[in-house]
Amino acid sequence: MRVNQRRSDVEIIAEMLRIGANGAAKTKIMYNANMSYFQMKKYLSFLINQGYLDMVRAGNPSVTYQATERGLNLLKCIDAFIEIFGLCEA
Repeated sequence: MRVNQRRSDVEIIAEMLRIGANGAAKTKIMYNANMSYFQMKKYLSFLINQGYLDMVRAGNPSVTYQATERGLNLLKCIDAFIEIFGLCEA
């Protein structure tokens, strides 16, 4: 059981990659991951710069963010780590 209810950076990144697995707009990522706009911008920038998310144009001016193969591999590693060490409540 977690005493500290705040999410770690890794948990936030994993959630963003899950949401972006099928492509998602900024707003969907922000609301589904329960983040502020400032947090979303910070993490989105990091994930794009590291090659874990790609920006995909879906029309003008619509933009979606899609998890890359590298991002999906990272998500698998995070999920495996969490499962092995039992870090999340069931």
